[in-house]
Amino acid sequence: MVRSSKEENKPPIDSQPASTPQQDINESLQRQYIRPRRALLYCPGSDDRKIAKLSTICGSVDTVVLDCEDGVAANKKLSYLSPNRLLLVQVVLSGEKLPKTILLPKVETREHLDSFAEKLVKAMGKRKTNKDLHLLTYVESAKGLLNLRDVIQHAIELSEFHLFSLEGIVFGSDDFCASIGATRTAGASETLLARQQVVLTAKAFDLQAIDVVYIDFKDIEGLRAQSLEGANMGFSGKQAIHPTQVPVIQEAFSPPPERVEWARRLVDEYKKSQSEGKGAFVFEGQMIDRPLLLQALNIIDIAVGPGG
Repeated sequence: MVRSSKEENKPPIDSQPASTPQQDINESLQRQYIRPRRALLYCPGSDDRKIAKLSTICGSVDTVVLDCEDGVAANKKLSYLSPNRLLLVQVVLSGEKLPKTILLPKVETREHLDSFAEKLVKAMGKRKTNKDLHLLTYVESAKGLLNLRDVIQHAIELSEFHLFSLEGIVFGSDDFCASIGATRTAGASETLLARQQVVLTAKAFDLQAIDVVYIDFKDIEGLRAQSLEGANMGFSGKQAIHPTQVPVIQEAFSPPPERVEWARRLVDEYKKSQSEGKGAFVFEGQMIDRPLLLQALNIIDIAVGPGG
């Protein structure tokens, strides 16, 4: 079952003014803007009380995920799929506003993506699909990890049909550990290699990589340490299962103020050099190349958040 994501804090790039300086730079560098997702907070799809509270926290978290898979207990799935709820889903799908993002769990093969694409086209009916619908896929098994490169390449192929735009990969560690027979520990050493592979593969395709859940939501210091570890490894964000985890996670995945100022100065200097018709330029004694400029743009994107 699909997890859907509620992302309201920043409009997608397609709906923003086309002439903003940041977009001009993105276009000149052939860089796709992807909204920051420092924290992905799960909300059980069958818990009406928690769903009702979402409006009070949406402004402070990058992404809220309505979890319709593991977030719905097995003994509640039948009641969750009652006619009244199905009617509500149909009304939402028939409306003008669709979810900005869909999170697709347990993707192992390109055939899984084909099945999702077929269901998406059917659900859309006569309405046109487009790349405004963002997709995040989950790696939750050994097979899914080994096939991740092929899955990403196929998702990119499907995006050419304007079905969706793949924006990131989420690593589901609990199901992954069950898949390989590993014991889940607080330090997550048993998933270190897999986490590194997820980051490496996702970033090779300029996608976001979302790190594992820290299960003990009362252990704030443990969460902080693992969040900083994930940020240092190259992850774009981290999954959360409780609202108290959100500020800790988002702080860990946010650049310090002095780094943001450095990035803004660098981008300003780039704009100046471009307006003067210059190519390469020197900034604070260092020759600036494309990777360093992209790094600065990424820092600014995060600082502007929450972008969800």
